[in-house]
Amino acid sequence: MQRNRKETAWKKSRKFGDVKGGRKRPKLADNIFNRQHNFLAPTENEDAPIFKVDNSSRDFYFPVTVDEIKQFLERLPTEHTENLTHIWLRKMTYKEYEKEGKFQGCFICGSGVNLIVLYPFPKNLKMELGSKKPSSKTLKWYSAYEPELVSTDGNWALIWTVEKIKRYYLEGLLLHEIGHQMDSMYHRFWSANYKKQRAENYADNFAYYWGNQMRSEVE
Repeated sequence: MQRNRKETAWKKSRKFGDVKGGRKRPKLADNIFNRQHNFLAPTENEDAPIFKVDNSSRDFYFPVTVDEIKQFLERLPTEHTENLTHIWLRKMTYKEYEKEGKFQGCFICGSGVNLIVLYPFPKNLKMELGSKKPSSKTLKWYSAYEPELVSTDGNWALIWTVEKIKRYYLEGLLLHEIGHQMDSMYHRFWSANYKKQRAENYADNFAYYWGNQMRSEVE
């Protein structure tokens, strides 16, 4: 169920590529107290997480399905997923994609809701990274999925396959947002002393560890 926009929730997000508005580096957790959600906490009779799936726009698609997400969540320890209330595959137009700095996903919580939002991926399977060569840290984040790094006319990009981007959405992006959800249980984000980059590092490390665990199961 959804609710009127009355209560503000906090948000953690992962982006890639150039950020518009003159900023040249992605700010992975901008304005974390400025986003709202309009979802209601699940009732006792509702199975969670509740899925909401938008129709993707012409230039984008969702690399993972609801069934694939459910199957993936079942492979994680129960305590990592039992507090998730909603997963939203949220539509994004190309203009929004450019304006918002190429969001991949975010975690939002408040009022009994723990919501993960996953945004669609370009149908051309090209992840644009901007005019500056991506850092070793950025390349390490994607290295397990082996996308191809290319430079064309001064712009850098990662070229994916359908299968590789599907794996990334599950083993990287989804786990990253679950990591934020786990971190939120410690209430550290409410402290002014808890740095945003520390939050991103926690979520990255969570995704690295459990992504490796998932991959080792099928090797």
